[in-house]
Amino acid sequence: MANHTDEKVDKDLSVDAVPGTGVEDITVSALPEDTVDPVYAAKARVLNNAIQAIGMGRYQWQLFVVVGFGWASDNLWPVVTSLILTPVTNEFLPPRPPMLTLAQNIGLLFGAIFWGFGCDIFGRRWAFNLTIGITSVFGLIAAGSPNFAAVAVFAALWSVGVGGNLPVDSAIFLEFLPGTHQYLLTVLSVFWALAQLLATLIAWPLLGYHTCQENTECTRSANFGWRYFMIVMGSLAMLMFIARFFFFTLYESPKFLMGRGKDAEAVKVVHEVARRNGKTSPLSLADLEAVDQQGQVHTDASAALKRKLEKLNFTHVRALFATPKLAFSTSLIMIIWAFIGLGFPLYNAFLPYIQAIRGASFGDGSTYITYRNSLIIAVLGIPGALIGGALVQIPRFGRKGALAVSTVLTGVFLFASTTALTSNALLGWNCAYNFMSNIMYAVLYAYTPEIFPTKDRGTGNALTATANRVFGIMAPIVAMFANLSTAAPVYVSGALFIAAGILTVLLPFESQGKASL
Repeated sequence: MANHTDEKVDKDLSVDAVPGTGVEDITVSALPEDTVDPVYAAKARVLNNAIQAIGMGRYQWQLFVVVGFGWASDNLWPVVTSLILTPVTNEFLPPRPPMLTLAQNIGLLFGAIFWGFGCDIFGRRWAFNLTIGITSVFGLIAAGSPNFAAVAVFAALWSVGVGGNLPVDSAIFLEFLPGTHQYLLTVLSVFWALAQLLATLIAWPLLGYHTCQENTECTRSANFGWRYFMIVMGSLAMLMFIARFFFFTLYESPKFLMGRGKDAEAVKVVHEVARRNGKTSPLSLADLEAVDQQGQVHTDASAALKRKLEKLNFTHVRALFATPKLAFSTSLIMIIWAFIGLGFPLYNAFLPYIQAIRGASFGDGSTYITYRNSLIIAVLGIPGALIGGALVQIPRFGRKGALAVSTVLTGVFLFASTTALTSNALLGWNCAYNFMSNIMYAVLYAYTPEIFPTKDRGTGNALTATANRVFGIMAPIVAMFANLSTAAPVYVSGALFIAAGILTVLLPFESQGKASL
C-alpha cells in the first residue's frame, strides 16, 4: 500500500499545466503508484509537453527517414535470405537447406533481446548506429562464403543487427515525436514494403542472369549472382550506416537522460531539437528541479536501479494479466503474433524456392522468371501497407475487422495457390497473398501497442515480439520435415493465418477512435 508521502507527491504533481512549456498538460497521469515513480512520471510529462510545444519539424522529419532505414532493414534482410536460398542450395547442395533460415531466425531473436534490453543500459545512440553497421559488415563478408555453413553463420550474425532495428528505432522515434504525430509510426510500414520491392528489383538482374538453372550442374563460376547480390545489399546497408553516423546527429533521448539523473543534458537536448526546428523552448533545468522539490525524491542512479529491479520482479508483466479481461487480451494477442510468426516465414522465406521448383514442374522455372515474379509480388505490398491505414478508420469495422479479414484472406489465398496449374496462376495467387499480408502487418503493428497501457507497453511489445521470434525459429524446422517440394508447408502456413484471423475476432478491445491509456 502506498504511503502518505507518495500520495502527497501525486497530489502536488497533478497540475493543469506543465512548467516551462507554456502548454496544457495533455499527458495521462493516472498510473498505479506501485509500478511507477510519480516524480519520474511527472518529469516525463514535462519533457513530453516540451516536445509537443516544439512541434513536428525538421529534426523529426530527418529522424523519420533514418528510422525508416531500420524499418526497411527489418524486412530487407529476411527477404535477402529467402532470395539467395535457391542459388546457395544449388551451389553447395546442403542436406537441409532450411538451416539457412533457421540460422537467420536465431540471430533475429538474439538481436531483439540484446538490443531491446541493451538500449536501456548503454543508451539509444550506440544501438541505433551499430545495428545497421553490424548488418552491413557481415552482409559484405558473406559474399565470400566458401560453403553453406559459412553462409548460415554470417546470416545469423547479420541478423543480430537486423533484430535490433524495430525495438530500438521505434523507441527513439516515439521519444522525439509530438503526441499529435504518433500516427507516423504506422506510416513507417511503407519502408517495410519498399524494402521488399528494392531487394527483388536488384535481385532480378543479378540473380536472374548469374545463377545456375534448376536441375543443372551448378558450379561457383556459373553461380556468382548471389555473391554480387550480397555485395550490393551489404553496400546499401553500409550507406545507410554512413548516413546515420556521419550525416545525421542523433541526440540521446531526453527521457533516457532524465532517467539516469542527467536532467541538465535532457534539457540541453530539448533546446537543441528546438533549434534544429527553427524554434525556441522555454524549458529550463529549474522546471525539472521543481518536480524534485515537490516530490522530495530524485531520478538518480538509485531510482533507475529501482525501476530495473521492478522489471526483474515482473511487475509490468503481472500488470498485463491483472484482470481476467486484460489477461485474455494479452494472451490472445501473443498467440496471434506466435501463429503469424510461424506462418509468415514458413511460406514467405521459402517463396522464391517454392516458385522455382513449382515453376520447373510447369516447364517455366528459369531463374529469370523466378526473380521477375518475385519483383511483381513485391510491388503489390506497397498499396497493401497504405490501404491498411485507411481500413482501420472505417466505422464499425476498425482495427479488429481489418486485422481479422486481412489475416483470414492471407490464409485463403495461400490455400488457393495450391490449385495453380500454371506459373502465371501461381503468380496471381502470390500477389494476392502479399497484398493482404501487408495490410495485415500494417494493422497489426498499429493495433498491438494500442491495447497495452502506456506504463506496460514496452513489456507488452516485448512479449509479443518474443512469441513471434520464437515461433519464427520453428518455421525452418517444420520446413525441414515437411518437404518443400510438396504443398504441405503451404497448407500449414495457410491454416495458421486463418486460425490467427479467427482469434482476432475474439479480442476484447477495439481501439478505433480511442486514445491509448
